[in-house]
Amino acid sequence: MFNNEQMADVHFIVGPPGETQRVPAHKYVLAVGSSVFGAMFYGDLAEGQSEIHIPDVEPAAFLILLKYMYSDEIELEADTVLATLYAAKKYIVPALAKACVTFLETSLEAKNACVLLSQSRLFEEPELTQRCWEVIDAQTELALRSEGFCEIDLPTLEIILQRETLNMREVVVFQAVLSWAAAVCRRQGLVVTPRNQRAVLGKALYLVRIPSMTLQEFADGAAQSDVLTLKETRDVFLWFTATNKPRLEFPLIKRAGLVPQRCHRFQSSAYRSNQWRYRGRCDSIQFAVDRRMFMAGLGLYGSSSGKAEYSVKIELKRQGTALAQNFTKFLSDGSSNTFPVWFEHPVQVEQDTFYTVSAVLDGNELSYFGQEGMTEVQCGKVTFQFQCSSDSTNGTGVQGGQIPELVFYC
Repeated sequence: MFNNEQMADVHFIVGPPGETQRVPAHKYVLAVGSSVFGAMFYGDLAEGQSEIHIPDVEPAAFLILLKYMYSDEIELEADTVLATLYAAKKYIVPALAKACVTFLETSLEAKNACVLLSQSRLFEEPELTQRCWEVIDAQTELALRSEGFCEIDLPTLEIILQRETLNMREVVVFQAVLSWAAAVCRRQGLVVTPRNQRAVLGKALYLVRIPSMTLQEFADGAAQSDVLTLKETRDVFLWFTATNKPRLEFPLIKRAGLVPQRCHRFQSSAYRSNQWRYRGRCDSIQFAVDRRMFMAGLGLYGSSSGKAEYSVKIELKRQGTALAQNFTKFLSDGSSNTFPVWFEHPVQVEQDTFYTVSAVLDGNELSYFGQEGMTEVQCGKVTFQFQCSSDSTNGTGVQGGQIPELVFYC
């Protein structure tokens, strides 16, 4: 019966002018599945139209809506899920709307988080909005450098710029805002000039916390952008350098960002002569969590025989596929403290799936090591489970060894 002319008693002309599709349907089936269609066909103000125009719904989304109402089957695709959510909301089909939101949550990542934030606010989906904020906060630089960020509307830009927990330097926020303004100029048919960028930004520019940049960052970036007026540029320079600071329109206080959490998997650490060595071999451990979080880096043990610098490669894998890695250095002070080593960007880690994290160090061989390792650790709202990794060739396992800390945001 779905999308079938047989016994059809109503037709819909769906889509904007020039892109319409004629869809046959059956009033009773639609009325049973949607109170909106019920009122349209059988309510007190029902009209006897045999052809109904729906210019604000995409044909593909409307067909997904009808197929669900006829068969309870839901077939969602990334290209049409937002349009389908709109149709489900418009015709009050909550089960389909919920399926759309679930689909969006599972496909949410930094490159589409800002667009989905805009849509979740439009559709009044608070759970999806919260998930978008989790991604934007933890992976701010990836989110604001994405093409999707340049597609959002002005109100969404403003609410993002008001966010206290954006986890990036303000100079990068400013660069992203200029990219957004340039994209808006192009969409409006304007030449991309500092004056036009300033015009499309309006008061949103004053949500960028320019005084929280370093003097060098401001001088190399915002001061030379020509988006600020000469007076604003002069006043910011004076704010940085003068005893009597001028009043600025820009917020003065640096964003709080996110505070990293640390999961420590050992109950004690130790050092014994010739007991443990970094020898360029791989220390590795597997872990799983009971809720989504963002892996930011590792806490590692350093030298047990005084200050030492290490070169280190850290890596995060899922089912053998590398999700992130970083080559860097850190300096240990000879204590049994852990020393943080960061991935370039935090990595989203899904619940109930084992990941493998590894570290290969080159430097002073003798080091501290962990003892009395735990298979399960509760850290804030997140429960970690640990198991040994076949990638570990230097002796690290659940009970002892290296990689004492996982550093994350949640």
